Amino acid sequence: MTSLIRGRRIAGPIAALTMTGALLTGLAACSSSGESSSDGGGSDTVSSSEMSAGDGAAGLQDKASDSSSSELSGEEPGSSPAARAPAIERHVISIGTVSLVSDDVATARRDVQRIVDSQQGSISEENTETDDEGTATYSRLVIRVPSSSFAATMLSLEKAAELRQSKVTSDDVTTQVIDTDVRVRAQEGSLRRVEQLLARANSLKDIIWIESQLTSRQAELDSLKSQQAYLSDQTTDSTITIDIARKQDVKPEPKKEKGETGFLVGLKGGMKALGSFAAAMATIVGALLPFAIVLAIFGVPVWLLVRRSARRDKPADPAPMSEPTA
Repeated sequence: MTSLIRGRRIAGPIAALTMTGALLTGLAACSSSGESSSDGGGSDTVSSSEMSAGDGAAGLQDKASDSSSSELSGEEPGSSPAARAPAIERHVISIGTVSLVSDDVATARRDVQRIVDSQQGSISEENTETDDEGTATYSRLVIRVPSSSFAATMLSLEKAAELRQSKVTSDDVTTQVIDTDVRVRAQEGSLRRVEQLLARANSLKDIIWIESQLTSRQAELDSLKSQQAYLSDQTTDSTITIDIARKQDVKPEPKKEKGETGFLVGLKGGMKALGSFAAAMATIVGALLPFAIVLAIFGVPVWLLVRRSARRDKPADPAPMSEPTA
């Protein structure tokens, strides 16, 4: 309220002063026009001067009221929304990762290609693996899409197949972009000044020193321009990495029977144990059978030969002695 009353007090005297000045200007115009013109046309000139004076006073009063209102609102006179500083353009580096699984990797790969083409993007890197039959089992793609369509592209890719994982990383580099642009312009201006000094140099010592300065500043400018180009590329297009893997067939585990007892359960257990024992014995017999065959081929003839030689070397039994007769 205090600021409003103060503004009204200021606007009142300003309006009165402007009205007085306008009337004095009108009277001066009337007198000058009356001396230079005829009697018949004087009244018309005065009336037109009064009208212009009245319009001028009204305009000055409007300006005074506008100035008082601008003082009350805290704005500078003559300021307008068009004269304000423009909004700063934001620069963001966006990186996305999408992991998908599908029964048909090749079909999912073609769907991804359609999405990239619809968003006016490009594939910068691709790696596809196949099995022995030539069927695609895994595919990895790195794509670049315009930053304006990054969100829409991520949403479409997540629906291309069964989604396993999705990740988005955003880095605001607005300050870095502005700083790099300013440094590039400053370095270009410094380079131009050094070139002007080189053109005016007379002594060999000055020329050598200025050329060394020129070389170092040119190298720094090239480095800044490389940073500027990299930031421009990363903020203009976003990078998305897509992994497509073939879905593995998972066999359901057989349900375990819980709490079963009785004759049939015992019989099943005994049959399993008997089968395991028979398999073990068959394994042992199968392992010993080659040795038995070799032993039969070579051992039996040797045994027969040894037996025959033992019979030949055995002494003959003595004949029984006859008993004397009585």
